[in-house]
This record gives sequence, structure tokens and C-alpha cells, in this order.
Amino acid sequence: MSLVVEMVEIEKRFTGVHALKGVNFDLNTGEVHALMGENGAGKSTLMKVLSGVYQCDSGQVRVDGQHINPTSPRHAQDLGIGIIHQELSLMNDLTVAQNVFIGREPRRSFGRIDDARLNLNTSEIFQSMNLKLDPKTIVSSLTIAKQQMVEIAKALSYKSRVLIMDEPTAALNNIEIEELFSIIHKLKSEGVGIVYISHKMDEIKKIADRVTVMRDGEYIDTVDAANTPLSQIIAMMVGREVTPGVVGIPDTSSNETALTVSHLNRGKTIQDVSFSVQKGEILGFAGLMGAGRTEVARAIFGADPLTSGEIRVNGKLCTINSPHDAVMAGIGYLSEDRKHFGLATGMTVSENISLASLAKFTLLFGRLNEAGMQKTAEDYMGQLAIRTPSANQEVKLLSGGNQQKVVIAKWLLRDCEVLIFDEPTRGIDVGAKAEIYKLMEELAAQGRAIIVISSELPEVIRISHRIAVMCEGRLTGIMPGGENVNQEQIMKLATARDPLINVVGN
Repeated sequence: MSLVVEMVEIEKRFTGVHALKGVNFDLNTGEVHALMGENGAGKSTLMKVLSGVYQCDSGQVRVDGQHINPTSPRHAQDLGIGIIHQELSLMNDLTVAQNVFIGREPRRSFGRIDDARLNLNTSEIFQSMNLKLDPKTIVSSLTIAKQQMVEIAKALSYKSRVLIMDEPTAALNNIEIEELFSIIHKLKSEGVGIVYISHKMDEIKKIADRVTVMRDGEYIDTVDAANTPLSQIIAMMVGREVTPGVVGIPDTSSNETALTVSHLNRGKTIQDVSFSVQKGEILGFAGLMGAGRTEVARAIFGADPLTSGEIRVNGKLCTINSPHDAVMAGIGYLSEDRKHFGLATGMTVSENISLASLAKFTLLFGRLNEAGMQKTAEDYMGQLAIRTPSANQEVKLLSGGNQQKVVIAKWLLRDCEVLIFDEPTRGIDVGAKAEIYKLMEELAAQGRAIIVISSELPEVIRISHRIAVMCEGRLTGIMPGGENVNQEQIMKLATARDPLINVVGN
């Protein structure tokens, strides 16, 4: 192996933020170098400098030993540096081949696009990846995993020798992750250097050769992945030891039922689902991708229509045909896609927190009490430890964990009695995860009913008083949470096609 990239004493400042403070990083050919750190540590900023999205204020970027600071993404691509962002940037209505070679299509006489050559060139890249995919397929028909592969193919079409992957497995299931890892191993064998950014600690041992840790915009250390305990990496990331906590949280549930769901039906996605949640209880929902967990949450919140079924809050039958109806009934929903459905990312922290409770801040003639909104936002920033320079900061500039806290603040201000958390820690670092867990425990202790949907089984076990398991739109079991539950039991129910085979106290 030889050095392909060296980043030396990289400095980057934005207005009011010192994002990178003399950071060093290097990458060898044919290695996977994991870049770790909490949200806001500077990982993505550093990689945006390498990929030409940002220009550093000082420092050097060397490619093959030559001092060449990329001035644009196209410049970086010409240098053989490709980046796959966490949020994919494909054009859904175009074919796979058109996406891979967008703006660089092979031409025939008179400038016409040579579709045959376009598809052939794309097929050759797929063959090099051992990927079976028709270049003529429309991107919108692909799974997220396959779209991820198209992004990789697009980067390789530039003859990339350096590939930056930012949270590549965030939306993938276990089988899809293994497919991605196979492609990464093949790229390694061909000498491609890969920078791998992920919050999933278990992936690091499987895929990385070295690990570099950043914290608060600073370089902390680079260690060998195979010989460094994960506990040490976590401590480097957060600057303190982080314990996973006792499995099973204190039982704060009461005998009062906050939410009762009876015989919900919606096609094949929700089939005769019934359960209840007590005040002060956290009910976890587990299951494989496509099991129907999110569909149940969206139906309860009125985002999707039901064929039949009843929803009661505090014993009162509620007619919920829209999210507004759900909010009026005291139900708040934190979507798994917080940027699209939970936040107005172009608006400020103050505006987002107030968004579901504008009536509280409306003055005569429809004017808003902006001073009151800001004071309220600042109160929640203190209560929830939302890290932001001010309540007037745009939400899109916050880290994932702090964005999630803004959504929580929005529903707390609305005083919702039932809160549904859908994948609450997706894309959030280990330190912020611990804070979100603690916050959910505190909300339960205040008597709120909590539903938590998560694809991470250790998380479901860690945070739930009881665990509801779904398979193919049906509820297949409800079991107690805590130390007596193991992942094998949950997986057995998650693959069981007979409903309600092991229900305890539903």
C-alpha cells in the first residue's frame, strides 16, 4: 500500500464556528479508513474539503504526494476522488445509466446521445462490481440499497481511486449491508482507497483497517481497527466513558391506559393490529424491514388512511383522518425521516419548535409573538441540551442529534400525551444516542406514553418496558422488555407468519 491522500493541518471556519482546527488525515491505496466522531465533530466538513465542496482556509491536501487542494467537486472527480453523500443525489425519473453518466453521455454524430454505448459502459462498471442490474432500469423503481450501488458506480465512472462513503448503511437491512461490504472488499482488492463514515460501531471491526477519531473539529488519534477495543474508540469520540446502561429501564408505567389501538387494518401493510400503551410506559416495536411498524405509526398519526379500526386516547374514541386530528388528540410523531417530515430545515430553531403550537404565539391581526417564541425555544434548548449558537440558527446547520431534539421540543411544547419515536437514533452518534435514551426515560417518568420503533434490536431491548414484534403487517407477539429478552426471541417472532403467537399483556 502507498499513500494516495494526505491532509495536513486543515483549517476551516464558518461564521461563528471553527469547524476544523488543524486536522490531519491520510489514506492508503487498498484500505478502508473509518472516520469516526460525534455529530458536529467535523467529519463531513473534512471530507467536503477533500471532495472540493469546501475550500480550506489553510493547510494542504496532497494527492499522490502533490499539493493539490480541490477547488470544486468536478476538480476532485478529475483527481480521482468520489464522494457518496448520506442523502443520495440521483434523478429518480432517469434510468440507471443516465444517472451514472449524467452530463458525460457518449455522443453520436450531430450530438445525439449514443444510448447503446451508454448502457454498455454502465454494464461494464456493474460487471466490475459483480452487480447484476439492468442499466435501463428507472431509478425510482430501485430499493435504497440498489440506489446506493448506482451512486458507487457513478463515482467509479470517474475512475475514482478514492471513494468517500458517508453513512452508507443508514437505510440498509442486514442482507443489503453484506452486499455493500462485498463490493467494498472488491474495490479494496483493486487498490481503491475508501474513507468510511459511520455511527454503527459494530461495522468498524468488520470493514475498517484503520480508524481516525475527531472531536469538536479536532484530530484526536488514528488507531488500528482490529486491535483497538470499541470502548476505547467511543471514549475517544466523546471524551468520556459511555456505558450502555442497564438493560431494561425503571418501570414508571401506571395502571392508566393512554393509548388503545383496536383491530387496525390497511390492506396488506396493517392486518388486524391491536395493542395498548400505559401512561409512563415505553412500548418498543421490532421487526424486519417491511414488517409494517412505520405504517402502524403513520396510521395512528393520520398520515395514512385506515380501512378499519379504532384509536382511543385516555379512553376517548378519536376520529383521526389527518395529522392535525392526531395532534388535537394529543399524539405527536417523530418521523424516521426528520428532515423531510419533522423539520422545516430552512427555518430557525425557534420557528421549528413553535411550529405545532403557533396559536400560543399569535397576537392580534395574525402577528406572531417572536420574542415569546424565542424565549420558549431558549427554555427548551436549556432543558434538552440543544447545542446551537442561538435560537435563530437555521435547523439545517445543526447536527442530527440536535435536530432530533428540536423535533422533540416541538411536541413537548404541544404537550402531547402520546409520543411516537420512529428510528429516533438513526444517523446519530453514540453520545447523542445516550442523551436521547435518557430523554425518553424522563418523558416516561413524567407520565407520557412512548412508542419507539427501531431496527436496532439492542436499542429496542435497552429502552422498552415491553416489546411488540411485527411480521408482514401482523402483530406476532408482545413480550416484556429487559434482561430476560434476547435477540433470538425477537427474531423468531419477526419471522413468524402466524399472528399473536406469544403475547404477554397486550
